[in-house]
Amino acid sequence: MTKAVIFDMFETLVSMFSGDTYFSEDMAADLKIEVDTFKNAWHSTEHDRSCGNCTIEEGIKTTLEMLGAYSEKSVKLLADKRRKTLEGIFERTPAETIVLLKELKRRGIKIGLISNCYSDEAEVIRKSSIFPYLDAAMLSYEQGTCKPEHEIYEKAMEKLGVTAEECLYVGDGGSKELFAARDLGMKCLQAQYFADLAFEPHVPCYKLDDFEHAYTQDDVLKMMEK
Repeated sequence: MTKAVIFDMFETLVSMFSGDTYFSEDMAADLKIEVDTFKNAWHSTEHDRSCGNCTIEEGIKTTLEMLGAYSEKSVKLLADKRRKTLEGIFERTPAETIVLLKELKRRGIKIGLISNCYSDEAEVIRKSSIFPYLDAAMLSYEQGTCKPEHEIYEKAMEKLGVTAEECLYVGDGGSKELFAARDLGMKCLQAQYFADLAFEPHVPCYKLDDFEHAYTQDDVLKMMEK
């Protein structure tokens, strides 16, 4: 029996592609830095940004220092644009997401979140309309560990008071999250209802034949009934 549903955040409860986007190539363009040069430096700080070793501002600063392009003004420009974009993503939280969360609550199902995220993303998630529905929120920036490491899943289960066999994990599949959840014994569902919005080179995960698929948020409820 399913006692808890654990969700990924981006491309599962909300989509980064639902409106204006601000990715590394946009950051590079704002500072007139060659895109691949910027991306290489930026991506080298990803683990530290994701696991709480540095804030988004510190990650940007480190990146720009590597490129000999640091200034406080540039850090503020990029950080502010990221926050504005993130706020827009959560302002556009689909009504279907809230309906799903409300129905899970009505059924007495516990709701968890496991999200690989940076400091600015963690901040916006906590202020979102989604957050009050969560019984456990494992944000990698705060937890010091990221998917697909089993530790972050185990922390979520402990907080929810459930076993892996009592969990349904729902995510788009990025960061090998579904494979890790399955290895732990969870039922898994790949969220595909935002898949058509994503564009290269930022598609987080393609459709995986290894898992069942949700093409609407209602499919999460149908999976629970199997």
